[in-house]
Amino acid sequence: MIDTISTEIAEGEERLRLEVADGIAVLTLCRPDKLNGWSWESTRQLGLLADRIRFDPSVRVVLLRAEGRAFCAGIDVTAPGGAITGASGAERTRNYYEGIRWVHERFAVLARLPQPVVAAVQGYCLGFGFELALMADVRVAAEDAVFALPEARLGVAVDAGGDLRIAREAGAGWAKYLALTGRRIDAATAHRLNLLQQVVPGDELEPTARALAAEIAANAPLAVQGIKRGIDAYADAALPAALDRVAMTAALTLTSDDIREGYGAKAARRPPHFTGG
Repeated sequence: MIDTISTEIAEGEERLRLEVADGIAVLTLCRPDKLNGWSWESTRQLGLLADRIRFDPSVRVVLLRAEGRAFCAGIDVTAPGGAITGASGAERTRNYYEGIRWVHERFAVLARLPQPVVAAVQGYCLGFGFELALMADVRVAAEDAVFALPEARLGVAVDAGGDLRIAREAGAGWAKYLALTGRRIDAATAHRLNLLQQVVPGDELEPTARALAAEIAANAPLAVQGIKRGIDAYADAALPAALDRVAMTAALTLTSDDIREGYGAKAARRPPHFTGG
């Protein structure tokens, strides 16, 4: 696992970039050559940049966007520090449990920012990418956007709470349908399920999302932040306890035989043969 204590982002190692102007903090996923694949380091940088946004009085709204043809295609399996070790199976499970809890804490910094977050999504928005987009307060997508939680097909839990957020927005049935099958849905379907607030042509995504962010930024900050906190307090009342269950399920699946089979089968382009072990 990466050094979670460091508060620096090395030049050339940026997974996200932060720019602030006119009351808008633009947070950009900036690894387009990797389809903005997610990693432990991405999570660390997200937490650091979200903390900077939180205490910047000039920021009234956040625009979460990505460079390239994908928002985020999921986990970057080539990233360093991907595997967590332990002297025994039990210790490895415990270490994964703490690692996933750490991820939840970093993501919560973004989700619980006092400033509203507007996500602009294009192309692939899969796995961790979908979960990240679901943490935004408002989501705008290009018509070419594709969404999925494919984790069960690989033998792992939906480990950042994306299925819980789908249950909140679209209902438990749709959350189970998407998470248990791993099926992909297009932007029109995601919009119909209330997972998106707007769908626009690809060339209109950036100006539409920026205009929406500017519209929010022009409103009274204390009112805007209070509205966000009040709605979140109602909508997320059961989320902390559920996320702890997610962390334990993730830890168990990340140390299972099934996850090795799932990724091995994907690499070999063959159907997986899961045993439940």
